[in-house]
Amino acid sequence: MITWIQRYFQHHFRIIFGVLLFVTIVSFVLIYSPSSGIGRAERHVTSRPFFGLNLASQEDQRRLGGDAMLSVNLQAGYMALEGAQMEEYALNRRAALYLANQLHVPAPTTVELTDFLKTMRAFAGEDGQFDAKRYATFRDSLKTSPRLTEADVSRVLTEDWRGQKVRKLLGGPGYVLPRDILNQLTRAESSWTIAVSTLDYASFSPAIKPSEAELTKFFEENSFRYEIPSRVGVTYVDFPAANFVSQVKLTDDEIKAYYDANPTRFTPPVTAKDPKEKKADPAAEFATARPQVVAALTIERAQRLAAKAASDLSIGLYDGKVTASGVEAFLTSRKLTARKLAPFTREAGPAEFPGAPELANEAFKLDANRFFSDALPTATSAVVLFWQETLPSRKSLFAEVRSSVLADYVENEKRKQFVEYGKRIHAQIETRLKADETFEKAVAAVTSGTVKAETKTFAPFTLRQPPQDLDYSILGALERLNRGQVSDLIIAKDKGYLVQAVEKKMPDLSESSEQYTTTKTQLAGSIANFNSNSYLSELVAQELKKSEPAAP
Repeated sequence: MITWIQRYFQHHFRIIFGVLLFVTIVSFVLIYSPSSGIGRAERHVTSRPFFGLNLASQEDQRRLGGDAMLSVNLQAGYMALEGAQMEEYALNRRAALYLANQLHVPAPTTVELTDFLKTMRAFAGEDGQFDAKRYATFRDSLKTSPRLTEADVSRVLTEDWRGQKVRKLLGGPGYVLPRDILNQLTRAESSWTIAVSTLDYASFSPAIKPSEAELTKFFEENSFRYEIPSRVGVTYVDFPAANFVSQVKLTDDEIKAYYDANPTRFTPPVTAKDPKEKKADPAAEFATARPQVVAALTIERAQRLAAKAASDLSIGLYDGKVTASGVEAFLTSRKLTARKLAPFTREAGPAEFPGAPELANEAFKLDANRFFSDALPTATSAVVLFWQETLPSRKSLFAEVRSSVLADYVENEKRKQFVEYGKRIHAQIETRLKADETFEKAVAAVTSGTVKAETKTFAPFTLRQPPQDLDYSILGALERLNRGQVSDLIIAKDKGYLVQAVEKKMPDLSESSEQYTTTKTQLAGSIANFNSNSYLSELVAQELKKSEPAAP
């Protein structure tokens, strides 16, 4: 098998770089994931056995996660799983391998492994078939990989082949009832021709003039909406980067090195249609870009100096054991002045420093005991925050939020009236359709002067391949419609939809049809996969429970 791999293992496979990156970091995802307990008690236990691995060992965690990620990329051709899904796959994969060893499932023969490799989506061409060139380029990428080898790929493929055999045994034949096949076949393969009228919610403007009593009642029933969250009040000492520009001294070598390190930032784009028409002059390009390079590097160095000055202040406060009452005198001795920020919430942050959420996060860590922060960067400076007060959350007074209450009431009432409006025109449209009026004309007649409406007819399609420009909220309504029927008003975001089933053609539901056989196979496969995954997940849970650290 290795000989065959060496002959063909060269494959374009740009995602290999994603594989290598994830192989490096996936262990850390697993280490700190709170769901399964992997790494959660590493400080308290030195061993946590799991089907031949030690989950308390970072090396075993890296192997568990790295092998699973490589397996996913080979089978799916891209990073298909994330977070908890990836962790579950890694654990279940190891459990399947354990069962394969217990059941003495043999390793695949060269032919079997070759055939299995050719089913990997990572090596499929545009036609979905195995592409030897893609595979060959992949092998080339392994030659320069510091972490992934051909032996690793061969081992993972062998393990997956054996694990697949176990999953087939656990999944069984995947029994499926004829009723389920017919339902799925009807749902996915019926051919629909529909007309969709789109009602513009924004153009619907009923007269809504609530009384003060109605607004007050709405406010009392929805007071949770208007709760003012906790806010923090701080002062700050600012160190603008502009104040340190004069201290920045740059050498020619530093300027050139910075230019070379940021080619896309300073190199002008090619303007000629054919890059070969005009040969680039690196010296001339650098000379042209030099003022920009100097400015950018100067600002960067000035920001570093500002951050250092802010850090010196924070360290000075700590080393001097300055108390909250002594801050003003300490700042005065350094010729610094603290300015006040308006109280702000954790979500909004200080209005004076927009786009700096880290300031809000750090501010909310402060209190009477820890009353100053470390140096914190802003867009143009560095600051040190000083805690003044933390204002607890409270319920707003009606007078404080009356304008918001009014806007919410109007929107809430408008939404209700839009639903009722949809019910009224639905009945009117059905009456007109019975009089042999077309759906488009019926909608235009009943919505005239009240809401903007547009009607469009879609060519025949199936739910398996719906039109790209069809709102997916419409698809769920089709299953409840028969030929000629009109749906209730479907509201999605800022639109309302009325759908008429112009035509519905059922697929061939006979058991001898190709679609019936295909659907049966697909459903059986899904049920079998569910069975095997359920068994493996239960096995994983039992194994993890054996070594679960005791609660403190």
